[in-house]
Amino acid sequence: MRIKIFSILLIGTVLLGQESSYPPPTTLITAPTAGTLVRGSFSFEMRIQNHGGLATALAAGITDRFQFGVSYGANNFIGDDSLQWYPRPEASLKYRILDETMAMPGMSLGINTQGFGRYHSEKDKKRYDTKAYGLYAAVSKNWKFLLGNIGIHGGMNYNFTETTDGDDDPNVFFGLDMEVNPELSLLFEYNSAFNENDKDIQSMAMNDSGYLNAAVRWTFVQHLHIEVDFNNLLFNEENVDYFNREIKLTYIEYF
Repeated sequence: MRIKIFSILLIGTVLLGQESSYPPPTTLITAPTAGTLVRGSFSFEMRIQNHGGLATALAAGITDRFQFGVSYGANNFIGDDSLQWYPRPEASLKYRILDETMAMPGMSLGINTQGFGRYHSEKDKKRYDTKAYGLYAAVSKNWKFLLGNIGIHGGMNYNFTETTDGDDDPNVFFGLDMEVNPELSLLFEYNSAFNENDKDIQSMAMNDSGYLNAAVRWTFVQHLHIEVDFNNLLFNEENVDYFNREIKLTYIEYF
């Protein structure tokens, strides 16, 4: 009996601690991870946002370590209000400098200038509801769990494009993704929003203490992910009536 119990505990420890061959996602809900698209693959993302907003992004894996992409969108894309295009296309680059090992997480450096939500064109703002991550460093570590893969992610970032509001502090973020089964994953992330805590612009104080986001991601078919996002769960009740719900579609294909 003792041998059987010891064997079960040993197997469980191996399952929880061994390095996973599962490739980590390139992003969580909004936050980047250390994962990159493999060479010869591309992804197309469509994010249906609040107030009828629509943001699209196209990214391609040039090597197994390097990917680049562009994004563009509009406020009021869905609905009967006047269409307001984003002021410019935004860019994203990511390079994985360290591969994940049994003992060490993977690490990537990147740039992403695409913010989230509505774009505010007023001269004292010139920013999105949630600022882009800008220049960032992200780390990721994955393990095999009893139900599937579980990944822990985190990093630091500095936004150098949305600084008109006078708040240009460095920022930190972290999160996790967890497989429930091969089709279904749960995602959680926290963006500390240190670069959004300047209360001089009261109308943009959307969060009380950073952005806490959660999501359910369903792999509908092999290359298509459908995601329901629940964003800004720590919303500021004085300026926001309720947390934000979004739909994100991601299609991944190979050249």
